[in-house]
Amino acid sequence: MLLKLLLQRWSLLLCGALVLSIPITILALNFYVNTVTKSSRYNNTQQIPPQRVAIVLGAGIYGDNPSPMLADRISAAVELYKLGRVQKLLMSGDNSREDYDEVTVMQRYAVKLGVPQKDITLDYAGFKTYQSCYRAKEIFGLEKAIVVTQNFHLPRAVYLCNQLGVDAVGLGTQDWGNYRHETVMRLTFREYISTIKALWQVHITRPQPKFLGPFEGIK
Repeated sequence: MLLKLLLQRWSLLLCGALVLSIPITILALNFYVNTVTKSSRYNNTQQIPPQRVAIVLGAGIYGDNPSPMLADRISAAVELYKLGRVQKLLMSGDNSREDYDEVTVMQRYAVKLGVPQKDITLDYAGFKTYQSCYRAKEIFGLEKAIVVTQNFHLPRAVYLCNQLGVDAVGLGTQDWGNYRHETVMRLTFREYISTIKALWQVHITRPQPKFLGPFEGIK
């Protein structure tokens, strides 16, 4: 009877330790990605090192209009362009359905803000951050770039690009205080999980994107 009670107690302790280890591991790995990308992340368009191309990551559209987060990303990239910090914009987003075309909406918005269409390249198959970074290197030939997204997403985006062959620095746009608190909290939590997936992808599985296609380059 005593042995049985001891075994039950040890089983409960072991289960408790395993349950606690999961969130600790998630937090530790996210801390690692934040730490190794810290020196490559900026919030000021005038302080970020210039590169030829800025990668703007998709973030949803409403019909023919970018979502507020996507509009902020595009506006930040346009500011980089107008300041001469970049010469080209690569719009990378989701065009998986005929009735959903993120990158054309992104292009129109950037043109409306003053960027010539000739300086904008579209990546229609940037369905996820991993695929956007992978294709930036393999399809568009980027070796260096500025990646533009919200601050909560920036560490993972910079890390993925660097691990997939694009020497990237990141420009972060505001999130906390700019959008509903509940929205940013939900996205930040999701980012913790997405970062674990990103580490698995670049260090373990290294999957190819859903679509690759011929090399296009950016002139």
